[in-house]
Amino acid sequence: MSKVLLINEDGRTSQQTLHEAPAYNKPSAPLSSRTAYAAAHVVPQQLGNNVPGAPADIDWDTTLQYRHHLWSWGLGVADAMDTAQRNMGLDAVATRELIRRSAAEARSVGGSLVVGVNTDHVEDEVISLEAVVDAYTSQLHFAEEQGAGVVLMASRHLARAASTAADYRRVYSEVLARASRPVILHWLGAAFDPLLGAYFGSIDFTAASTTALEIMTENQDKVSGIKMSLLDARKEIHVREQLPSTATMFTGDDFNYVGLIGGDTRGHSDALLGAFAALGPSASAALQALDAGDSDAYHRILGPTEELSRKIFESPTYHYKTGVAFMSWLNGHQPAFSMIGGLHSARSLPHLSDLVRLADASGALEQPDVAAERWNNLLALNGIR
Repeated sequence: MSKVLLINEDGRTSQQTLHEAPAYNKPSAPLSSRTAYAAAHVVPQQLGNNVPGAPADIDWDTTLQYRHHLWSWGLGVADAMDTAQRNMGLDAVATRELIRRSAAEARSVGGSLVVGVNTDHVEDEVISLEAVVDAYTSQLHFAEEQGAGVVLMASRHLARAASTAADYRRVYSEVLARASRPVILHWLGAAFDPLLGAYFGSIDFTAASTTALEIMTENQDKVSGIKMSLLDARKEIHVREQLPSTATMFTGDDFNYVGLIGGDTRGHSDALLGAFAALGPSASAALQALDAGDSDAYHRILGPTEELSRKIFESPTYHYKTGVAFMSWLNGHQPAFSMIGGLHSARSLPHLSDLVRLADASGALEQPDVAAERWNNLLALNGIR
């Protein structure tokens, strides 16, 4: 049995024996009852100069192997999103290379892939609405040329340039008109990025959601769905129930995904989640249960992971990426607990200790013996024995 030393916020320590890994099986057929994308992270070169402000030096082999890990469990991959540290270490050059390489790997195995399209290659913080359209279009065409599906991400440039809801409708309509096939829109809440607090033209949810729904309704042939990451299940359901019949709700709610995906008689959400990057086998096993019509098993498998996800995504929420990389390292998918931009330092040892405890309790540790050895060694490195 594998034992770990856990630490509390007050510095007290305790011993815990880890449970055995759940006996989950990879799917023998494509997942069918829900569409699910895991927003994947990137792995840095161990000896790279991945300090704050430096260009990203990525371990491409390990980064792409992790995408194959997710595909092997039947999940789609959402790449070059905020989970990949976009705007927090992943620069424009690395973003394009990530999209190019991931698209090639997806083609090689028939894996489902969507990638983020934004305006973040433009260095000026303030640009015109016309320049926003051009910036979106440049990235859109590059992603389409690689054969990837598109998530039209919320743009900081648009948030700064737009003064009315009409400005959002105009920009989105012009960009969508240039898309060769339908895209997924993206609504990222202020918890993830404070600059997006008034996205879609208002801090008032009702007004902003009206604008988002108008954009989708006016461009039904170019919008396949929307990813909502407001961390509020009621708001997501409000929008979900008013979507055009041609559009799908992809939950990005890492606090409440179990009920939103499970759904009820009024409907359900599909998934595009950073949490699923940390919980690939559990997510797959739960969705396989849904495919088999076993709702009880779905809730039994996925339900306990929500407390772990809430810890990963706790405030400041935008540092959740540290937890995703930590889980990848614990589960043996990367050689070191390190991140581009030095972001592995964004969470404390007591926080990480809670992740170990909750991952064990929820069945999210794929190799408990590996996790125990790595965690205990990390504590020893920090003088805790």
